[in-house]
Amino acid sequence: MTIDKDDLLNSILESLGRIGYIKLDDIPNIDLYMDQVTTFMEKELRNTLRHPEEDKILTKTMINNYAKNNLLPPPLKKKYSREHVVLLIFIYYYKGILTINDIQALLKPVTDKFFQKEGFNLGDIYTEVFGLEKLHVDLLKEDVVRKYGQSKETFQDAPEESREMLQLFSFICMLSFDAYVKRLLIEKMVDSFCEVAGDEKKEGKKQRPGT
Repeated sequence: MTIDKDDLLNSILESLGRIGYIKLDDIPNIDLYMDQVTTFMEKELRNTLRHPEEDKILTKTMINNYAKNNLLPPPLKKKYSREHVVLLIFIYYYKGILTINDIQALLKPVTDKFFQKEGFNLGDIYTEVFGLEKLHVDLLKEDVVRKYGQSKETFQDAPEESREMLQLFSFICMLSFDAYVKRLLIEKMVDSFCEVAGDEKKEGKKQRPGT
């Protein structure tokens, strides 16, 4: 099978262009039952799935496991707040990259300090972080185009009948290596984050009146 590589690149770029995020205002500002939460997540994130007709964004079992692993505060009277949904969105994006322990280490300090707090809260953090999305997607597109161009220059001396396959393999390898290096970097940053969060917690105890 012959693949039109320009069409492939355009398809990839179009897919990247469709990447978006759930804006805070799109999340219902009322408490939801579990079925309503899973329905909302399925509706909003289904286009991120590789096999949308088969794969699930979120199930009741997943939510219960997240609560069991202290990734998610317990619901109030079986209802989940907007900030519960925010945490579930963070977990959804993290789980393909980080272990459950790393996700817990990353989210717990933020949840402890900002979950359902007056003033600056988890919703503000979510809006700030995901507000950078368009810039990141634009930079990612540029990087993908650059790697694609580099892949087309590889395997010039390979047998002609295998050149297309090997160039595609080269393109996948470059993208995979980039993902691998970024995962290592993220893991190191999680360790640093834990140290900073731990120091802040100790400092907070020192400043607490009566201690």
